[in-house]
Amino acid sequence: MSKPVNPMAIGGFTVGALALLVIGVLIFGGGQLFNTDKVRFVIFFDSSLNGLEVGAPVKMQGVKIGAVTDIALAMDQKTGKVYKPVVIEIDRTSFIGVGKSSFIQPITRREREENRDKLVAAGFRARLEMQSLLTGLLYIDFDVFPDKAPHYVGLDYQGLLELPSVPTTADELRSIVEEVVRKLRAMPLDEMVQNFASTLREIREVVGSEEVRRSRVAMAKTLEEMQKTTETLNRNLEPLLKETNKAIGNTNALVQDSRVMVRDVHNDVRPVLTAAAQTLTAATAALNKAQDAVVNVGAAVGPESTLNETLMTLKDAARSIRDLTDYLERHPEAVMSGKDH
Repeated sequence: MSKPVNPMAIGGFTVGALALLVIGVLIFGGGQLFNTDKVRFVIFFDSSLNGLEVGAPVKMQGVKIGAVTDIALAMDQKTGKVYKPVVIEIDRTSFIGVGKSSFIQPITRREREENRDKLVAAGFRARLEMQSLLTGLLYIDFDVFPDKAPHYVGLDYQGLLELPSVPTTADELRSIVEEVVRKLRAMPLDEMVQNFASTLREIREVVGSEEVRRSRVAMAKTLEEMQKTTETLNRNLEPLLKETNKAIGNTNALVQDSRVMVRDVHNDVRPVLTAAAQTLTAATAALNKAQDAVVNVGAAVGPESTLNETLMTLKDAARSIRDLTDYLERHPEAVMSGKDH
């Protein structure tokens, strides 16, 4: 006969199991079960939510600050547009001030809006990112995108404040590709291909025409004649250049000899000029004396006297000798070449 079960033992076992469960939650949950310092927001994504699950992390610049708590679909019955609200819960204990000072805990909705607006003004936007290529799971990255304007859907969902979102990198690339494809489709490709084919046909006809063939033959002959002319010039110019160089050398030698000759003539003429100058000085003195004598005997001789004419002749000769001396001093080469040259 079996022994009856003691109800006190069953009750004690149940209470002990519950106590162990609570202790495990407190230990492995890190005390988060009783942490109520959290703020909830809603984000509307235009991208596909495939891979985003409840409990997915929310990160700010690589640091986890919260998690996804709800994913839903909302349809506008008037327009038929489908919205995808994602509710996130941010743990404010993840944020500390400079120097590990705690932030002032906002109480009112207005204060929460002000904090949200400050973050948005700083460029923070929400975007879906890939956790792992193997699993395909997504997470929400709350990071700075200053070049992206904040976009709000404006749909009231559970009275939560909305955070702006931006498209994923894949969506942006897809949009660019779709825009390029749309522009390509808008282009008259058939007409462009036909025009290109017509242009190629015309080029082929021009290249194969008789005029082009004759032009090629004429050009080949012209090039051949130019080559012959160049060879002839090369043969004729070489002796001419040699003679020119020789003539230049002879000219240089002649100029050098002329310089030497002029220098020698100048050296030879200098004593002659000195003697002529001395003679001129003596002649001038004699003329002066003769003039004085003429003055003394002027009354006896008279203006028609032969002596007076002789003195005037001597005076003209002295002036000519002086002019000749001055000219030879300026142009000593005139001794050899003459005055006219």
